[in-house]
Amino acid sequence: MAVPKRKMSRSNTRARRSQWKTTAPTLVICPNRACGEMKLPHTACSNCGQYDGKQVLAV
Repeated sequence: MAVPKRKMSRSNTRARRSQWKTTAPTLVICPNRACGEMKLPHTACSNCGQYDGKQVLAV
C-alpha cells in the first residue's frame, strides 16, 4: 500500500481541494408550446408530462 513520504503542505492540499466544484444542472426549455417550462434534458417534463412529443406521464 502506498504511503506518502512527506506531509502534504497546506497550499498543496488547498490547491487540490479547490478543484472540487459543483456545477449547475443543464436545463432546456420544454418543446411543448403550451408548457415552455425548464427541464432536465432527456427526461420527461414534470409540468406537462410529455417526452419527445408524446404524453408519457399522467399529470
